[in-house]
Amino acid sequence: MDIQGTYKPGLEGVIASETEVSYLDVEAEEIVIKGYDLIELAEKKGYLDVVALLLEDQLPSDTYKKILEERLKNDYGLPKAILSILKALPKETHPMDALRTGMSALSGFDPILEERTPEGNREKAYRLLAKIPTIVANSYHLLHDKTPLAPDVSLSFSSNFLYMMTGKYHGDLESEVFDQSLVAYSEHEMPNSTFTARVIASTQADIYGALTGAVSSLKGHLHGGANEAVMMMLLEAGTLENFRKLLYEKLQSKERIMGFGHRVYMRKMDPRASLMKRALKRLSDERQDYRLLDMCIAGEEVMANEKGLYPNLDYYAAPVYYLLGIPIELYTPVFFAARTAGLAAHVIEQHKNNRLFRPRVNYTGPRGLHP
Repeated sequence: MDIQGTYKPGLEGVIASETEVSYLDVEAEEIVIKGYDLIELAEKKGYLDVVALLLEDQLPSDTYKKILEERLKNDYGLPKAILSILKALPKETHPMDALRTGMSALSGFDPILEERTPEGNREKAYRLLAKIPTIVANSYHLLHDKTPLAPDVSLSFSSNFLYMMTGKYHGDLESEVFDQSLVAYSEHEMPNSTFTARVIASTQADIYGALTGAVSSLKGHLHGGANEAVMMMLLEAGTLENFRKLLYEKLQSKERIMGFGHRVYMRKMDPRASLMKRALKRLSDERQDYRLLDMCIAGEEVMANEKGLYPNLDYYAAPVYYLLGIPIELYTPVFFAARTAGLAAHVIEQHKNNRLFRPRVNYTGPRGLHP
């Protein structure tokens, strides 16, 4: 039977799912998360508030948030076997590959792996939220022949994550900015990694399998990795004038410039980029060092004038993470750690109201051939 349909390369603009998790309203410049504006959440609430909102459909009370944080702290630790696996990886392993391996191996230690109920999936999601920062930080340390760091349960969730990656304790402003960045990365409707997770979950695969697939998707250079590439560009240039020159050279040679443009935000700046731009200004004020901020603003002007392209979240998150002392190789794993909450919310929703994804194709090959 022949099928009729409209082919959209990359499924651009195609509605693939109904969801109550989030929505990008480009005209209103609003990222809706369970009814709330993401930017307002980032400015007024913390990451764990958003975690509870995504997984339990409501913002938590202060009391419940403390209970949630204690629950996560009790699950920070990794089985010794996971650390042994991470230690055995080749030193050339990318931290995203280490994260993928660690997450996949972790599934075997979950006593309710095969449970697909919303309650069971939430329990596994909280376990993943607790352990993924530990995998991110300590896989990096092990790959660099350093001793793994034990979590510091006296710190908040976000402060501990930052401490484990850098080995340093940070002030209130730095911890607040990092927490805000986790909120910014927490959920974003249906990018490739979320679609990947939902497609995998639609087979009734477990949440570990769905999120392991999402890690693989996010590692791709057209999805994740832009924040790392942005920081390498800034460091290569070193000065404002050199950065302008570098961008013009890349434009002349028709190179793709990471940190600009977005499949959804095509005519406006990503609202999350504006959030991180303000965060970069706050960190620059504290240090009285505006070099990175000035370079980024100059680059923003060049790209708007020359290409009509505007910054996405990664463009301003990169220098923020650099000033926080986070190793550049960990920028994309941090992205994934933050997005775990949103991915888990989508897997829970998919399992709850499931239909197997099975699209069709427009066949463009030959017919009628005979051996």
